[in-house]
Amino acid sequence: MTGDWREDRIGSALRGENPTVLRRLDAGFAMIGDVQFLPGYTVLLADEPDVRRLSDLPRPKRRAFLADMDRLGEAVERACRRLDPAFRRVNLEILGNTDDFLHAHVWPRFDWEPAASVRKPVWLYPRERWTDERFALGPRHDPLRQAIGTELDALTATPTPTPAPAPAPE
Repeated sequence: MTGDWREDRIGSALRGENPTVLRRLDAGFAMIGDVQFLPGYTVLLADEPDVRRLSDLPRPKRRAFLADMDRLGEAVERACRRLDPAFRRVNLEILGNTDDFLHAHVWPRFDWEPAASVRKPVWLYPRERWTDERFALGPRHDPLRQAIGTELDALTATPTPTPAPAPAPE
C-alpha cells in the first residue's frame, strides 16, 4: 500500500481516500494497522485532525471516543478469538508519543508470540517486525479485515443496555 494518504491519515479518512479504514464510528475511524505481525492490530483515529490529546475533546466527544475504543477492542477480540485458537487478549493503548493526533492502538496478543515478547509491551518487539515486508498489510489480510468489520457492525447494531434509574429517595 502506497500513497499520500499516510501523510494525512485523518484527512484522507474524512475524504474517503484512506484504504485502511474499516468503519466510521461515532468519534473516529477504525483502521487496520499498516503492520500485522500481530494479526488484527487496529488503530482508532479521532475524526478531528487538530485534536492532539483526549483532553482536547469536549467531555461528550471524549466519552464517545473511549466508547469507540472499547467497541473496536471487543470487535478485534471476537474476530481474533474466532480466527486463531491461540488468541489471549487485547491490549488497548492511547500513547501519543510519535504521531501528533489523537489515536488509540488495539493490539491482539497470542500464545504463539515469542516467550521473550508475549508478556511485554508490543513496542519492545524487535524493529524488523515493524519494517519487514512479511508483516506489511496486504490482500492476504482481507479475511481479517472483513471479520473485524463484521464484528464492529454486530456491536453497533446491538444497543447498549441503559442502566435502570436509581430509586428516588424516600
